[in-house]
Amino acid sequence: MQDVSLRTVFAVKNFRTLLYYKYARIENAEFFAMQHLRYCISLGLKGRVLIADEGINGTVSGTVDQTDQYIRHLHADSRFADMIFKIDEEDKNSFAKMHVRYKKEIVHFGVDDLDVWNHSGKYLEPNEWMKMKDEPDAVVVDFRNEVEWRVGKFKNAVTLPIKHFRDVPDHLPLLEKFRDKKILAYCTGGIRCEKATAFLIENGFKEVYHLHGGIIEYGKKAGGKDFDGKCYVFDSRITVDVNSVNPDVISQCAYCGKPSSRFINCANDECNNHFILCEECGWEMDGCCSEKCRQHPQKRKYDGTGFYQKRHKQLHTELL
Repeated sequence: MQDVSLRTVFAVKNFRTLLYYKYARIENAEFFAMQHLRYCISLGLKGRVLIADEGINGTVSGTVDQTDQYIRHLHADSRFADMIFKIDEEDKNSFAKMHVRYKKEIVHFGVDDLDVWNHSGKYLEPNEWMKMKDEPDAVVVDFRNEVEWRVGKFKNAVTLPIKHFRDVPDHLPLLEKFRDKKILAYCTGGIRCEKATAFLIENGFKEVYHLHGGIIEYGKKAGGKDFDGKCYVFDSRITVDVNSVNPDVISQCAYCGKPSSRFINCANDECNNHFILCEECGWEMDGCCSEKCRQHPQKRKYDGTGFYQKRHKQLHTELL
């Protein structure tokens, strides 16, 4: 009874979301993925984990006890003994189901023989990044997708008009003019920058750095200074706050144009457009991106969140 009272007084949150990755060679990775799914289900975790021959990349959610057990389990494996977990305290689970999938890459880039183990950029810890990003010969480059950087990015960051990370190699000419500068690369948690900076180095860029732990760790350790807007995340939260020093909103409602960072999916299941709609317009448009979608027979019921679980048509895409 006393413990319950203390948790109430101090508003302790009962759930956590873990974000992590590690480039590590995994033999029989497909079998390991099947074993890992069984273990996650046995703990009662929810989330999404990708496993490939090159490593592991995951976001999982559960109670404090469940996530503690999970961290201990992975740290007991020598391949993941030093893996860093970014931990967010939550009021509820961030996922509804548990998925573990085997993929060719833990983050799809599509460049064969990229040596991410030996050629990735030098790590900058958040406080080092905060100092170096404003140097006159430094160029900050965002390697996330357009939907992500439109809702939040570092001040004066160079952004790429990409829909998928695998599009980065096609936009190398946009970065050529910065070849002799200090390249400071960043992404959400760091996993994409490991590959992006290796790609730059293998294409002749000399001085390449990346933000260790990504935007999420920068927010936790450096207060998120000069990160405008919010950070897009790939779970039911959609966006999270980063900047507690000089926050700003840089995105607008697609319907009325007012400042907003509220992402939803169009209620029309056949459209499912992912866009920004403020709360007032959300109710006015019934969660839709257009009047046509609002009248569509496949329109889903809008509950004010604009978040809908994906319908998996082919069960063989999941490891059961």
